[in-house]
Amino acid sequence: MVVVMAPTATAADIAQVVRKVEAAGGKANVSQGVSRTIIGLVGDVDAFHGLNLRALPGVAAVHRISDPYKLVSRQHHPERSTVWVGNGAARVPIGPSTFTLIAGPCAVESPRQTHEAATMVRAAGATILRAGAFMPRTSPYSFQGLGAEGLEILARVGAELGLPVVTEVTDARDAEIVAEHADMLQVGTRNAQSSALLQAVADTGKPVLLERGASATVEEWLLAAEHIAQRGNLDIVLCERGIRTFEPATRSTLDLSAVPVVQAASHLPIVVDPSHATGRRELVVPLSRAAIAVGADGLVVDVHPHPEYALCDGQQAVLGPELRAVAQAVRQLPQAVGRVPAVPRSDAPGGARAGATRQP
Repeated sequence: MVVVMAPTATAADIAQVVRKVEAAGGKANVSQGVSRTIIGLVGDVDAFHGLNLRALPGVAAVHRISDPYKLVSRQHHPERSTVWVGNGAARVPIGPSTFTLIAGPCAVESPRQTHEAATMVRAAGATILRAGAFMPRTSPYSFQGLGAEGLEILARVGAELGLPVVTEVTDARDAEIVAEHADMLQVGTRNAQSSALLQAVADTGKPVLLERGASATVEEWLLAAEHIAQRGNLDIVLCERGIRTFEPATRSTLDLSAVPVVQAASHLPIVVDPSHATGRRELVVPLSRAAIAVGADGLVVDVHPHPEYALCDGQQAVLGPELRAVAQAVRQLPQAVGRVPAVPRSDAPGGARAGATRQP
């Protein structure tokens, strides 16, 4: 069961709902986003019905949710959500009325390489910069990232160019230091079902980019998102980046059908990463166009100024003609599906900070 609080609800109103639920032997998980507060109830649903929660001050609605993922389901939140990333004048929306390009090098390699890549992606229309400082690689002998030094480089470049930054967290112990440098935290496919990591990134209060696990069903993916929402953070963006199948022609099989499936089941935004899904530069442009056409809320694209010298995944990074084609697609195609390219806004909901806060 889910209790939706009115926008005018006070902290006292929320506390009263929590007290009544706990007095009935239940547990109340408070999730507070930019514009609304949702309380997920765990326990005897029939007993909750007897509490007449709908009559309490500040309560807008009470819903009995049949989906296993309560807080991210559209059953109680029929309108799709917009997540804002960044601070001040650089707040960027990811949601149903806009199309957002997130781009950058797979890894932070040096200040010069990161700045060159960031300059390229900004010129191509990207409004969020993505690069890895902690790199979870299949081989222990592959480049593992610059760690804390990479975070500092990424944050500095993002600030210089006015781009919010997103980077991956691979260990729950690193969540706080990554949150100090990044505007959005990414949970990659290898760690997408690590409950400890999901809880750690949720507790930072920063928006989260949650990749689909390589072998995860849509329900498992949404349940991973529920781990974040249940900790009080509703600012979650899902990322379809391919799943493992029998087909070896690409690194993974990009499941574009997941976009409308997820949008029917959940109010969360969803973006598509054709770079990591395929591992092939020549496939990024056509699949970017397809992602726009199928209704994705954004793209995540690898860009590197010198892919032949890249320390990781250079074969999938676009530049030159391919980058220009992605930029053209982002400028022209979203309007065909009722969207406009996302641009930074200083008047976005939530004031000077992005992300949700967890109620005590």
